[in-house]
Amino acid sequence: MAQNQDGRGTYGPVPMRMLGTNQSGVRDHNERLVLSILRRDGALAKADIARRTGLSAQTISVIMRALEEDGMLLRDAPRRGKVGQPSVPMRLNPDGAYFFGGMIGRRWTELVLVDMTGTIRSHERIFYDYPVFDEVLEFLQAAADRITAGLSLRERARLSGFGVALPYNIWDWAEEIDAPVDALLAWRDRDIGAELGARTGFEVLIQNDASAACAAELVFGQAGTLPEDFLHIFVGFFVGGGLVIGNHLFAGRTGNAGAVGSLPIPQPDGTTRQLIDLASLYGLAEVLIAEGRSIEELWKLRPEDWAGIRPEVQRWIKCAAPALAQAILSTVALLDVGCVLIDGHLPDEVRTELVAAVDTAVAASDFAGLRRPQIRAGTLGAESRSLGAASLPLAARFLV
Repeated sequence: MAQNQDGRGTYGPVPMRMLGTNQSGVRDHNERLVLSILRRDGALAKADIARRTGLSAQTISVIMRALEEDGMLLRDAPRRGKVGQPSVPMRLNPDGAYFFGGMIGRRWTELVLVDMTGTIRSHERIFYDYPVFDEVLEFLQAAADRITAGLSLRERARLSGFGVALPYNIWDWAEEIDAPVDALLAWRDRDIGAELGARTGFEVLIQNDASAACAAELVFGQAGTLPEDFLHIFVGFFVGGGLVIGNHLFAGRTGNAGAVGSLPIPQPDGTTRQLIDLASLYGLAEVLIAEGRSIEELWKLRPEDWAGIRPEVQRWIKCAAPALAQAILSTVALLDVGCVLIDGHLPDEVRTELVAAVDTAVAASDFAGLRRPQIRAGTLGAESRSLGAASLPLAARFLV
């Protein structure tokens, strides 16, 4: 059943400590356990997996053989140790399964086809002034049909799910995106997951777009290098966030946990403004519009377009960085996260510059009584949210 727009429910990849059971009747769980470990740690020999799971060598052999026969695993070249027979590491087969990931944004919608290892195999996108429900629905169905038509029969049989990431309550932001209020009400009254599912035949899983970007980093990003608790900030048309607690995406009661955009940021004149007004790309877009420039180039991420607006970008970073640092301070005070990842719909060099500026601002902030977190760049960039959408069915079907 598709998730409602209130976002209830969470999922996440496997915790750092993973134990299986040798009891009968739980083969599905143990297979997920093995896939989760290979997803996180890369190619491993059977003995290594047995040690990580606590399962017997015999149980692991049976599981690995079944997964290999099902096309989910591939053998790597044998590795010779000092004694005994060489071990044969096994790894995920990229072609073991494919997943659709849709991202519905305020200025564009995109659909990707992602393989088992997170590689994007196909990518389609449309731009618009604001999202019209029926036009977005038609695009997602048509794009999925076109992508499917280009697959072989075997590949089509491996299509394993459909996820969609979108801002919750998108109808509340008509003024900010300069859209007629009535044009967005369909998003309140209709269920995009149910309607898309009826058209495509998939169960469509829904997630908040910022939380989806966070999920993508968990499933496809810096595997094995992240702390168990961290904040993920995604700078898009509006800035948003996702929260990981105990190595699991924590979506909260309504699916908006980690929604840093709503945090109040004190201003030098004694007033407060929300982070969303200070660190979102729509602020940069407003500057360009006031100068009579087109903002279409912002969304296409062509380096030559962003090179032409360097002064405006640097002024935006100067405003955004201290605001993000204040939001990070508030988050650490409440949740004690040890790391903050910053990603966004930004060219790599702009993201690098923003992360450096935030790191400097955090270092200058008063963290007395708190431990200052590590500030790092995300690794997935502009496609984080659509990758996160594709990770929903992957996690639901194949991970613990």
